[in-house]
Amino acid sequence: MKIPFETILEKARHYEKEITKFLRDMIRIPSESCDEARVIQRIKAEMEAVGFDRIDIDPMGNILGTIGQGKHLIAMDAHIDTVGIGDRNQWHHDPYEGFEDEEIIVGRGSSDQEGGMAAMVYAGKIIKDLGLEDDYTLLITGTVQEEDCDGLCWQYLIEQQNIRPEFVVITEPTACRIYRGHRGRMEIKVTTQGVSCHGSAPERGDNAIFKMAPILLEVQALNEHLKDDAFLGKGTITVSEIFFSSPSRCAVADGCSISIDRRLTHGETYEQALEEIRNLPAVKTAKATVEMYTYERPSYTGLVYPTHAYFPTWVLDEQHPVCEMAVDTYKNLFAKAPIVDKWTFSTNAVSIMGRHDIPCIGFGPGREEEAHAPNEKTYKKDLIEACAMYAAMPMVYLNQKKKASES
Repeated sequence: MKIPFETILEKARHYEKEITKFLRDMIRIPSESCDEARVIQRIKAEMEAVGFDRIDIDPMGNILGTIGQGKHLIAMDAHIDTVGIGDRNQWHHDPYEGFEDEEIIVGRGSSDQEGGMAAMVYAGKIIKDLGLEDDYTLLITGTVQEEDCDGLCWQYLIEQQNIRPEFVVITEPTACRIYRGHRGRMEIKVTTQGVSCHGSAPERGDNAIFKMAPILLEVQALNEHLKDDAFLGKGTITVSEIFFSSPSRCAVADGCSISIDRRLTHGETYEQALEEIRNLPAVKTAKATVEMYTYERPSYTGLVYPTHAYFPTWVLDEQHPVCEMAVDTYKNLFAKAPIVDKWTFSTNAVSIMGRHDIPCIGFGPGREEEAHAPNEKTYKKDLIEACAMYAAMPMVYLNQKKKASES
């Protein structure tokens, strides 16, 4: 089937006002992790209005919109939860009412990452308008709890709902570049134990905080010696939280623990990362406990799906057919070559490709640096380009498959 790239792009431009309104409506609804119920219903209403063939909300609370009934299952994903707003005084506009002018839309979630959802839904509308349905089923997912536990939603979809697409487009912000990987991460807890006593005679006890002090310095030094990768960059480690237990402020601390954010580059495993810390001299001297955190927070529906706080690294080869499909789609739509790169942060692809080896490719409106920042914004131009890409990708993929089978 000949793909009408120019018409697709014209249609995306035509729907700019509708995409903008839909995005601003989502921004107006606070939707932090585990509190996404109202924004899910708003998405459902928009999917109904543009004519999706099927709309489901699964037991975890993810919304699944479907177009077509072909044999090739293609998925596109946006997480629709956001982080909080932080210090309200740092925002120039109300973070939920937002702001727009001819170029930008401001508000929490505009880049990270409700803009991706707005563009996807109207890509579905373009597919319907232009009769681009073919031997594929397009599954558009609005997923929950990503900010709390990236990939948990897709662990559930794959492992419990048996959804295995041929590939997934991750619509996190890429500034309309094509992203083909990112580092993984894990959350580690290190705990030291002491013996409490009255603070006036500290020699009678064993201070757990003092035991932690040399561990902190050795963790800081470890960061300089972690594995590097030519594409993804270096693994990193940092301490993100510190806790203590003590009978009072007039007592020696009997417990101390730290949280570690460990970013894993290509070739690093969670087992290696844990052993690196366990082998630190100060950890051995203190007989500290080193363990991975788990995540067991209920979704907004009440469903609990426990997992280890491990989010694997993934990289899609630049010559992989899905990467080549994305590049071809971009070239045909915009008459120029795309930038192919990677994310700094992690996405739901940690489960989709990292755990389950389903190919992922990234393309999204908005900018990575806007994520979690005050005065978060996205660009209307990006929304239009992303919408056109999402509408064209399924047919480019199908044509690619047909060409491969004929050769």
